[in-house]
Formats: sequence, C-alpha cells, structure tokens
Amino acid sequence: MADRTLNGKNVLIAGGGKNLGGLISRLSAQAGANIAIHYNSESSRSEAEETLAAVEAAGAKGVVLSGDLTVPANVEKLFADAEAAIGPIDVAVNAVGKVLRKPIVETTEDEYDSMFDINSKAAYFFIKEAGKHVADDGKIITIVTALLAAFTDGYSTYAGGKSPVEHFTRAAAKEFAERGISVNAVAPGPMDTPFFYGQETPERVEFHKSQALGNQLTKIEDIAPLVTFLASEGWWITGQTIFANGGYTTR
Repeated sequence: MADRTLNGKNVLIAGGGKNLGGLISRLSAQAGANIAIHYNSESSRSEAEETLAAVEAAGAKGVVLSGDLTVPANVEKLFADAEAAIGPIDVAVNAVGKVLRKPIVETTEDEYDSMFDINSKAAYFFIKEAGKHVADDGKIITIVTALLAAFTDGYSTYAGGKSPVEHFTRAAAKEFAERGISVNAVAPGPMDTPFFYGQETPERVEFHKSQALGNQLTKIEDIAPLVTFLASEGWWITGQTIFANGGYTTR
C-alpha cells in the first residue's frame, strides 16, 4: 500500500509564504514534509522567509521561490526550481488568488484581465505543470472560494475567475487518474485575513459572519488541516470542490 502520510514527502505550495498558504506550509512541515514556498513579489518575501524559518525549525528542508505565475514559463520554472531544491514533488498546492469587489458596470478591462490571469490562468497552468511533475500517487489541490455557490453581487470577477478551476479540477482528476494522482479544489468561506477585509464594509463583514457557524468568518486554521488531509489520508477524494465554510453556503 502506498504511504498515505506526508512524512518524507516533498510539497510545493504556491502562495505558501503567508496567510492560509503559510499555515499549510507549517503544518505540512510539522507532518514531516519538505516544503518549497512560493511567493509572488518582493513585498511578501519577508513573510515567506519567516515561514521558511518555521519549516526548518520543524526539522524539514525548505526553500523560498518567487515568480509571477500568470506567466506560464514562470510556472514551469517554479516546478523545476522546486525539484532542484527539495526533490521530486509529491504534493502541489495552489493558494494563490486575488479578490476584487466591484460592480460589473465599474470594472475595467485591466481589472478583468488581472483577475482572470491570477485566479484562472495561473491555476490552469499550475495544474498543467503539476500533472507533468507530480510523482505517481501524488496530490494536486487548488484553493478556490465558497462564492462559487453564492448568489451575490460585487464579486463577478473573483467568483467568475475562480469558477473555471472546478472544471480544470475535474478534467485533471480524470486525466491523471491512471497515475494515482488525486486532484481537488477547496472552497473556504470568507476568511479572517487581510485578503478579505479590504473589500468589505464593517456592516457586510458582520453579515458574512452571521451566515456561518458560531457567527464567525472562516479561519485559516479551519482550512489548512483539510488541505493536509487531502494531501495524505484523504487521497481517495478526487475531482471534488469541497465547500468548507461553516454553513455559509452550499449547492
């Protein structure tokens, strides 16, 4: 039987330096995995290095890598550099994303292009490269959003940009199944991170809280263990979008 733990595995996490991605990096290292931590820009380098220090303190091997993943060549380089640093990749997690709350009639072409480049195009080519590089019996996981099941205003380019990932996930799950690779998407509710607050008024924050268990937003501590589960004992789950949001919304 294949090893269903993370011990000794090599994990690449896009957006793995801070917030949810940072916690996934830390938990995976605590479970015995080596971690390649991707960050997008110089402004987030220090947080990625803090996460690297935590990974190494857990006794794991780690490396920080940067790159704009909306450029497919950079995604190719990310996987190549990760393999060179920590070895063949067993688990690939994409926690990269960008949020915009804006009415459709006010959204510019540049905003539309940026949102779909980050949330859809980068996700597609990450899954593509993962399919080429992840070892047999590996795992591929993308973070999406619970707004995929919401009927709401304002988030047309965010939910719209993330929605294709469901289709990418299902196709990849079928295409990579012969190699034992599971492919899933995780859809958190509105998360208690800086990623969320810049888009909302205090009143809307309270509304979002009211829609979930315990009158609270989703916390990164609620989601990271689900990702590490899918990357280990949850291997039999594939082709799914898992709505982990405290009852915020469902389909």
